[in-house]
Amino acid sequence: MRRALPIFAVLAALLVAIAVANPFFLEPAGFFAFVKRAAPLVILAAGQYFVIVSGEFDLSVGSLVTVEVVVAARLIDGDEAATWPVLALVIVIGLLVGLVNGAVTTLLRVPSFITTLGMMLVLSGAVFLWTGGAPRGALSQAFRVFGRDTLWSTLILLAVGVAAALIMRADFGRTLIATGDNERAAALSGVRVTRARILAFVLSGLAAAVAGILLGGFAGVSAQVGQGLEFSAITAVVLGGVALGGGRGSVVAAMAGALTLEALFTLLNLYGISGALEFTVQGVIIIAAVAAGAVRLPFPLTPRKGDAHVAS
Repeated sequence: MRRALPIFAVLAALLVAIAVANPFFLEPAGFFAFVKRAAPLVILAAGQYFVIVSGEFDLSVGSLVTVEVVVAARLIDGDEAATWPVLALVIVIGLLVGLVNGAVTTLLRVPSFITTLGMMLVLSGAVFLWTGGAPRGALSQAFRVFGRDTLWSTLILLAVGVAAALIMRADFGRTLIATGDNERAAALSGVRVTRARILAFVLSGLAAAVAGILLGGFAGVSAQVGQGLEFSAITAVVLGGVALGGGRGSVVAAMAGALTLEALFTLLNLYGISGALEFTVQGVIIIAAVAAGAVRLPFPLTPRKGDAHVAS
């Protein structure tokens, strides 16, 4: 956690800068509006953290968020009675996509970058085929309340943060870190590497489902609602000091990284700087973070031997 102190310092500085530019931010309504807006990305970053710290990537979460929102709107179509069954279905879809990603990556030994890139394209294509680019249906008020109501968004965010921190303090968390640090050594010491990585992807899919529920309530229904969120989540995790190769980093710091990224974009918006620069900023952050990590090492970063996963 000592390594996470810089990101909390940067976050504090950005929040002060936002308050200077917009004094309304100091009021409870202004601050919690920021928290509500940031909650989906923070939750996605927590899910992405589990995958990255285990030594893998998940590029499918943005498309998965879009699928969740579009499917929910089509099935509910304004019917309040359908809200809870569809909420359950949304969670199941997230878990199943994560399970497929994890199984293909570990059991079929397909690199996670390729697996989740393929899943991203499959989900994006499925949404376009189903909707023709124009989603139909409407979310019920009972569904939208989770993302629209500040109290609900804040409570869900806190619950996810506490759950993620507890998971990483348990044996499973230590297993994930050991797997990302050196999967062969972890396997030889009795760690069930395959199961750990599959569960990491399942948690990422679950986080995407929850983020989709919040984002659907906050932003409404759109075929582009989750576009680019996979890169934002990775940027947030890297900004929080998590090593892209796995084996190092704090989930709390990763979530703080997401808040920091959202605060940075809020500040840029307050000063009238184009939102088109968001991807540029994210790219610079990723490159700088990886370069800084390489400089700290006593030897250059090289690919780990054997992309093949050690089955348990």
